[in-house]
Amino acid sequence: MTIHLNRSRPPSGRAPTAADPAHQAFVLLRTVFTVAPIAFGLDKFTGLLADWPLFLAPWLDELVPGTAQQAMYAVGVVEVLAGVAVAVVPRFGGWLVAAWLGGIILNLLTIPGFHDVALRDFGLLVAAVALARLAVRYSPGARTDTAPRA
Repeated sequence: MTIHLNRSRPPSGRAPTAADPAHQAFVLLRTVFTVAPIAFGLDKFTGLLADWPLFLAPWLDELVPGTAQQAMYAVGVVEVLAGVAVAVVPRFGGWLVAAWLGGIILNLLTIPGFHDVALRDFGLLVAAVALARLAVRYSPGARTDTAPRA
């Protein structure tokens, strides 16, 4: 069995279709990383899902101006923008979400009792990196040839 690591088309030579498992993974990840950041970002304003200021490390709360809730409003705006970035430019948005999750993980690791949440967020970070990598091949405007650039 030959494995082709640098192919932008399935081994059959056809363009990716809905039946292509890697394309399915891209669509699924793009959908989740569009909806979830927007939903969680909007919830920073409503607090229906969680008491978000509790997720801000005390040392960060002292560092940023305003209250922890006001910081969460800013976080909410960033998360909504990250979700929109994934929807519009997944090659960039995936990396943006991964970097954002890295910051969230560092924050959570400094709060006692939140290490399990940090571990789950690490799984999301890895998935966001997978999205960014798949977007190189499957996002609109992605190159579909394998010829080197001149």
